[in-house]
Amino acid sequence: MKKFFGEFKEFIARGNVIDMAVGVVVGAAFKSIIDSLVNDIIMPLVGWLCGGLDFSSYAIKLSEKVAEDGSVAVNAVMYGKFINAIISFLIIAFCLFCVVKAINAMRRKKEEEEPAAPAPDPEPSAEEKLLSEIRDLLKEKN
Repeated sequence: MKKFFGEFKEFIARGNVIDMAVGVVVGAAFKSIIDSLVNDIIMPLVGWLCGGLDFSSYAIKLSEKVAEDGSVAVNAVMYGKFINAIISFLIIAFCLFCVVKAINAMRRKKEEEEPAAPAPDPEPSAEEKLLSEIRDLLKEKN
């Protein structure tokens, strides 16, 4: 059991796992910002442009139950919220595309700036090695 927890501790301590955890937390925070952008800014503008429509309230009523106290419980499919979620996803995907595109452009620029390492000299063939040995032997005799 100690070995199992030791392996788990080693796995968690690796840098890439910690980086992934930080990415998930930042992604969740980014999602809340995008949700606010979609729900509080973009969708009201789209609704205003469409004549005052409120997509988040769009629903298909499935059933209605009236309680004894007179309150009404409505069971509905909220497809307007789904439309908001799709728009939110598209904005997040677009932002990630822009980030990845910028990172790739920076990498390409960095690769262009760094001179390529010179190729190592090719190793002499077996024939060249043999000829070198013969040359060295002939020099020693003379």
